[in-house]
Amino acid sequence: MEKALVTGAAGFIGSNVVKELLSQGVKVRAMILPGEPIANLEGLKIGRTEGDILNPKDVARAMKGVDTVFHLAAIYSTWMLDWSKIYEVNLQGSRNVLWAATKSNTVQRVVYTSSIAALGTAPGKNLANEDTPFDQYDFGAHYVLTKYLSQQEALGFAENGLDLVVVNPAFPFGPGDIAPTPTGEIIKGILDGTLRFQFDGGINVADVRDVAKGHVLAAQKGKKGRKYILGNQNIAMGDFIRLVRKTAGMPQVALPKIPIPAMKAASHLFKAWADNFSHTRPMMTPSDAEMASRYLYFDVSRAKEELGLECRPITESIADSVQWFRETGVK
Repeated sequence: MEKALVTGAAGFIGSNVVKELLSQGVKVRAMILPGEPIANLEGLKIGRTEGDILNPKDVARAMKGVDTVFHLAAIYSTWMLDWSKIYEVNLQGSRNVLWAATKSNTVQRVVYTSSIAALGTAPGKNLANEDTPFDQYDFGAHYVLTKYLSQQEALGFAENGLDLVVVNPAFPFGPGDIAPTPTGEIIKGILDGTLRFQFDGGINVADVRDVAKGHVLAAQKGKKGRKYILGNQNIAMGDFIRLVRKTAGMPQVALPKIPIPAMKAASHLFKAWADNFSHTRPMMTPSDAEMASRYLYFDVSRAKEELGLECRPITESIADSVQWFRETGVK
């Protein structure tokens, strides 16, 4: 791997993939959507090309002369007034990237960034893995559906000859979480005092820098047509909240627990208000509530055993994340 294209390079994971590649001496071309914030790329010695993955000519131009493609560009949203854009970008945009890679004379490997949202879940606190059948059709999460459908198309390209590996990041967090991500929102909410409750459910968390490392390892060691979960530790939401508070030096108080039925009922009211009146993202959507009520626990052994992915302790990641949020304005 000598020269890589990273789509979605200005994003949280994408910018960390760029940094990981640079640390290994790989030349990087970053594809950036015109007008998007690029704070996470400032000061990096990279080639930049502006373009939209919905424009095949932009994609072909960006891919010229690279040997490896990391496709991360996608829309992440759990609420939109018009859902057509998320299907266009996450499906047709991905097709454009995959077709360009297939036609390229220089591209030797594609690392396709999917999500654990594109995998099946296991009942209760059991662990799902890369081969757990997808089971998330029925609760109206358009983002989840687009990630699953685009993942399946990517695997189809691999079956038809494209040297492609799929990575499925878990819930990433860490410094530089500008958006922030859902995990970052939890940390930010704890620090600024807006998150004053807890709820059942659990997630698999991983430092974004380790997720980026997993992308590069997938390019180097991954098996064609294989999926790899890039995660670290399974943790209940209550435990995660307490760990963040402890790391931040906050008092350990007993936060009230919101019953799941009440949370789901409220989410429908929030969404109705957003759809019909405010036209701004609601505090919580029904799909948010559904996902929050589950224990999204995953077996991460494949990436460890086949790629050699090693992750730092989440306490270290939480400390770095807390420090970053505080330095950027959250007390």
